[in-house]
Amino acid sequence: MIRSILAKPFARYVVQQQQKWSENAPQAQKNVFEYLIQGAKNTLFGKDHDFENIHNYADFQERVPIRDYEGLRPYVEKIQKGETDILWKDKPLYFAKTSGTTSGTKYIPITRESMPFHIQSARNALLCYVNETGKSRFLDRKLIFLSGSPEIEQVNGIYTGRLSGIVNHHVPNYLRSNQMPSYQTNCIEDWELKLDTIIKETLREDMSLISGIPPWVQMYFDRIQEKTGKKINDVFPNFSLFVHGGVNFQPYSTKLYESIGQKIDSIETYPASEGFIAYQNSQEDEGLLMLLNHGIFYEFVPADQFFDENPPRLTIEEVETDVNYAVIMSTNAGLWGYSIGDTVRFVQKNPYKLRVSGRIKHFISAFGEHVIGEEVERALRKAVSEFPETEVIEFTVAPQVTPSEGLPHHEWLMAFATPPHNLEGFKKILDTTLCNLNSYYDDLITGSILKPLEIISLPPDAFINYMKSKGKLGGQNKVPRLSNDRKIADEVRKFLT
Repeated sequence: MIRSILAKPFARYVVQQQQKWSENAPQAQKNVFEYLIQGAKNTLFGKDHDFENIHNYADFQERVPIRDYEGLRPYVEKIQKGETDILWKDKPLYFAKTSGTTSGTKYIPITRESMPFHIQSARNALLCYVNETGKSRFLDRKLIFLSGSPEIEQVNGIYTGRLSGIVNHHVPNYLRSNQMPSYQTNCIEDWELKLDTIIKETLREDMSLISGIPPWVQMYFDRIQEKTGKKINDVFPNFSLFVHGGVNFQPYSTKLYESIGQKIDSIETYPASEGFIAYQNSQEDEGLLMLLNHGIFYEFVPADQFFDENPPRLTIEEVETDVNYAVIMSTNAGLWGYSIGDTVRFVQKNPYKLRVSGRIKHFISAFGEHVIGEEVERALRKAVSEFPETEVIEFTVAPQVTPSEGLPHHEWLMAFATPPHNLEGFKKILDTTLCNLNSYYDDLITGSILKPLEIISLPPDAFINYMKSKGKLGGQNKVPRLSNDRKIADEVRKFLT
């Protein structure tokens, strides 16, 4: 009871502070920029890049190029050997271990200065909800976080583990008593065993909040329904808030709400190992408030120019709405001009709100069409709205360049809980919408370079079995929405029967 009472005045204070910086975001970013340059000028990276003579953003652009993880790897390896003052002052508290599609395992530093923002941001997303809705009773009940293992190892004095595991060690004490699952259960590596154990622990609890990546939450719901034969809101009558992030919620929403038995409030978050970027601060709109005073200086590169030799680098005050940008970060964890690989689209300015639109390397352009994740997901959303009985479990899209017969095309591999009653009609809506969204794709279809897309219907458990075969079942792992080659598609097709 005490949590829900105290949360309201604290939420009011947090929102008031948030309004101060969000209403003057360019100044907030200028302050962060100056703090970062000062904080790192005596590091090895700062000396290598002449931070002493960086007085403004133009100086920074001249000296610090855009990098991916490979560009920072030599500095990270020095830290791993025990050296200090390399990317940021002293040594990181942690390395967040994350899988890279091109760099193998990546080790992202988290410092004494950056760690609090990971925790505060998750907390503040909930407090914004409390302040706006007046609902706080959920804080007095049980809260479940479906995440990776909290086990971490120490390497040369630096703790190393998954971000979700690291964050687990920093859950505020006032939430520890109602956090689920137990620490021991969270440490189980086998996702299916872990899920069964979580269900045993939670089935008779008074659950009010569930947080996790949508496909794995759906798997949790499916297992509960198999066990009880009941909708989730009959099992957990006080379940009232779903917190999610990591993938676009829209393709999963119909089936999730169907499993729950009703639509409930939800909060979308945008956390990353590199920093907590944004969260949904209002139930009135789906835009995510970008956190521009949280120790991260942002640059934005128009996505269609990202691979140019000298692409434009824009500050927050230069961005426009409805343009896809690659996100570049410089942080108080020691990342500099770092491309995180995501693309975003701003839906409003002052305050700045965004939607995640895809991955800069996740696109299909086998024929020059450059179809991106956001276009694929919007096309699917349109098709499902026309065929509302459809429940999609998971999907991925790839080019079919050398079909056994006919023209090349895009291949959609889809696992349905409930397929559309007219698959051909569903397919036509998908293809027409994609043509409307992407003029290059439209030109290729009308010019008979490509034929309309094909749908390959997969068994409901196909993607689960695929992820299991890769050792990536559960936790924070997710299936890429689209690829410019056949690697994932051909692997997934093995689970066609």
